[in-house]
Amino acid sequence: MKENLEKITQYKMTVIHIFLFLIVVLIGNYPWYTLMLTAAQLVYLPLCLKLIVNKQAKFYKIYTYVGWIAYLGIVVVYTVEQKNLDITAGFIWLIFTILIGCYGLARFLQRGFTKIEEFMIDMGLIYLPIGGAWFFAHLAAINTGFSPMITLLTAVHFHYASFLLPIFTGFLGRLVNKTKLYMAVCLIIIVSPILVAIGISFSIWIEVLSVLLYIIGIYGLVVLSFQAAFTVNLQKWLVRIAFFSLAITILVSLVYAFGNLVGLPISIDFMLRSHGILNSIFFAFLGLIGWSLSIPPSKERTLPFPVSMIKGRGVIGKTVLAGIEDSTVVYPGLVDKMEVFEPDINMATLAPAIIDFYENTQDYRLFASVKWQPWFKPFAFIYRGVSQYVKQINLPLSRKQVEMTGEIVPVQEILDGRRTPRAWVRKIENEVTFVALYSFHQTRESTYMNIALPLPGASMIGILELSQTGNQLQLTSKRQKTSDADSGIYLSRSNSLFKLPLEEVFRVAEVQEGILTAHHQMWIFSLPFLSIKYDIYHKGHI
Repeated sequence: MKENLEKITQYKMTVIHIFLFLIVVLIGNYPWYTLMLTAAQLVYLPLCLKLIVNKQAKFYKIYTYVGWIAYLGIVVVYTVEQKNLDITAGFIWLIFTILIGCYGLARFLQRGFTKIEEFMIDMGLIYLPIGGAWFFAHLAAINTGFSPMITLLTAVHFHYASFLLPIFTGFLGRLVNKTKLYMAVCLIIIVSPILVAIGISFSIWIEVLSVLLYIIGIYGLVVLSFQAAFTVNLQKWLVRIAFFSLAITILVSLVYAFGNLVGLPISIDFMLRSHGILNSIFFAFLGLIGWSLSIPPSKERTLPFPVSMIKGRGVIGKTVLAGIEDSTVVYPGLVDKMEVFEPDINMATLAPAIIDFYENTQDYRLFASVKWQPWFKPFAFIYRGVSQYVKQINLPLSRKQVEMTGEIVPVQEILDGRRTPRAWVRKIENEVTFVALYSFHQTRESTYMNIALPLPGASMIGILELSQTGNQLQLTSKRQKTSDADSGIYLSRSNSLFKLPLEEVFRVAEVQEGILTAHHQMWIFSLPFLSIKYDIYHKGHI
C-alpha cells in the first residue's frame, strides 16, 4: 500500500513538473534555445533528484520548500518581463543548487571513498551550483568575460554534462563490475567539465584535448552499458540509446573545437540544433526515463566492525592515556595470541620470530628509517609542524636511522569499546611519535587487526587484512579477499566513518634468528608518499 502511494505521489509530481514546463513553452517569451536549460531545470533535475534524495534526510524538507519556490521562479523568468524578478529568481535558483551541492557533499562525508559509483553521484550534485552560478550571472547580466549567449550555454553545460552525466555514470556503476575501464571513465567524467571550461577560457588546444578525453569516457560508457546487468529490458535499451546519443553528439563537439582551432568555425546555431537538442532529448529525456524504470540499488553497507570510542584532545602524546589505562592487566605484546588470525595465517609455517614479536613486542628494539617521496616533502614539512605539537604520527623528515623506544599500555575495554585494547606508545629520543590503540575483530571468516590512532576530536582507524607469503607476514589496508572486505583507513568522528584515500602495506620478514625487517609503505590517491624500513632486534641479540 505504501509503495503504491509513493508511486502515485511520484507520478503526480512528474505531471506537475511537465505542466510547469509546458506553461513556459506555450506562453513564455524567450529565445527557443533556452528551452534546453528550462527542461533541465523544471523536468530533468527534479525528477533525477527524486531518484537520489533520501526522504529521511534532514535536508529533505528544506530542499522541498526551496525547490518549489525555485521552480516557480524559473516559470516567472520566462513568462514575466521584469528584470528585478529575473534577478531574484536567478538568485533563488543559485541558492537551491547550492543546497543540492551541500547534500552531495554530505552524502560524501558520511561515506568517504568507499564506492566510486556513489562518489560519481555525489560529484553530479556538487557540480550543480556551478551551473546555478552561471545561470544567475546570465540573468543578472554580470560580466563574465564572455557573451551572454556563452554564459547561458555554460549554465546549460553544467546542468547536463556536469550534473546528469556523472549521476547516470553512478547509476551504471551500480550494475557493472568496478573494472579499470569504469574507474578510468569516472575520472574522465569528473575532470572533463573543468578542462572544457579552461579550454574555452584560455586555450583552443586544451578545448580540443578535453573533447578528445570526453570521447574516450563516453565511448567507455557505451561499452559498459552493454556489460551492465539490467533487470528491465526496456531500461537496458533506453540507457544504451542515451549513452550512444552522447557518442554521436560528442563528435559534433570535436568538429566544432577543431574548426575553431584551424580557423573554420562552425556556427553556434548549428551546435544548438544538433548537439544541444539531441542531448536534451535522447540523452537526458530517454536516459532519465530509463533509470526511472528501475533505480539500481546502492551497494553501500553499514560497516559492521567495532571502532574505538577514544578520541584525542589537545596534545595526543600526553593526554590520550589519561584516565583510560587499565592497571589490572599486563600485555607484553600487540596481540595475546596470533592464533586468532588463523586461517588467514598458518601458525605452523609463519616465521616463529614474527609470532614472538607480535606476542612479546616489549622484548624487541626497533630502528626506523623514514623516507618521504620527493613530491610529498613540502606537505610533510608543513605537517611536521602540526605533528610536533600534537605528538601523533610525528615522523622525522630525515632518512637517518633512529631508534623507536616504547611501551604497551593496557586500555580499559569499557572506554574503548573493543576487545582487549592496548596502546603502543612509540618514542624517538623520548618524544612521542605514535600512540596506536590495538585490537582485533572478526567479520564472517576473516579476522582483522583493528588499530586506532587518536587525533584531536577524532580517530584514524586502520583495518588491516593479514596474509602470508611463505614464512613472511603481510598486513594491508587494501582489500585483498573481497570487494566488500572491512579493510581500509577511515576517519572516525561521532558516529560516522569516512573512508580516507589512503592505503598501507606492512611486510614483515625474519632475516635470521631473533632479527626481523619490516617495510611499511603508504599511498594517497594511489600515489606513493611514505615508506619506513624497520630493523627489529630481540633484546637478547643486542
